[in-house]
Amino acid sequence: MRRSLVLMAAIAMAALALPRPAAARFWDEVQTPSPGPAQSIGGSGAGCLAGGIALPADGIGYQAVRLSRRRYFGHPETVAFVERLGRADAAADLPPFYVGDMAQPRGGPLPSMHVSHQSGVDVDIWFNLDPKPNLAPASRENVDLPSMILPDASAIDPSRFGARQVQLLRLAASDPLVDRIFVHWTIKRALCQGYGRAADHAWLHRLRPWYGHDDHFHVRLACPPDSPQCTGQPPIPAGDGCDASLDWWFHQPPPVPSASPAPPPRQRPLPAACSAVEAAN
Repeated sequence: MRRSLVLMAAIAMAALALPRPAAARFWDEVQTPSPGPAQSIGGSGAGCLAGGIALPADGIGYQAVRLSRRRYFGHPETVAFVERLGRADAAADLPPFYVGDMAQPRGGPLPSMHVSHQSGVDVDIWFNLDPKPNLAPASRENVDLPSMILPDASAIDPSRFGARQVQLLRLAASDPLVDRIFVHWTIKRALCQGYGRAADHAWLHRLRPWYGHDDHFHVRLACPPDSPQCTGQPPIPAGDGCDASLDWWFHQPPPVPSASPAPPPRQRPLPAACSAVEAAN
């Protein structure tokens, strides 16, 4: 278990500096979704999206940001999830949240920062719940996206992360289509300890610790029922995750110095069905 997590850690850290691979060029440059019915194909780390749709830049309870990246596409179920969460956010009298990366118009490998978000079932939601001006989409390239934890990652920053962030997380985790939500392990521990009145631990089951995710949380939906070629992840272990598996994240071995930088992880081969998505006019 520990060796597996160390390996995943190395892959995640390398992905942060991932150069633009040749395999990502088409997927990054294509401007439009493929025609036809929506299909999530493959997995989040090796897949594509057929018949994807765009999330509207503005909706009840949310604003999409960094639109110049063209990563605001997803399976219709993903777009519907964001809109549903936005309505729940507004009904709870919370400030609007920012929506970050979803998928490219046809999914597929991204040129940098992510090794997931490929099959149209992922979406990043920023934790910033400060009151927001009604900015035009073009003015949302450099919005304030602060970290929710202290610089040494020893605890959450109570001036940033409070009951509103906990409520938004709980609303997201309560959606029946959500498979898992990635958060920083410091945030997960605070919730396990009851921070923000998180006394009911059942919903914490879907919150999984992962690298980064101190300023946003990453929602991954289950495979849509109309997508038989979608590959989901193994089921989450039983329990709320407030156990030794969480403790591991606070006792990780330090990185081993190396004379040369590790090569970036290779993009896994895409499913054969992605060839038709790539070729579609």
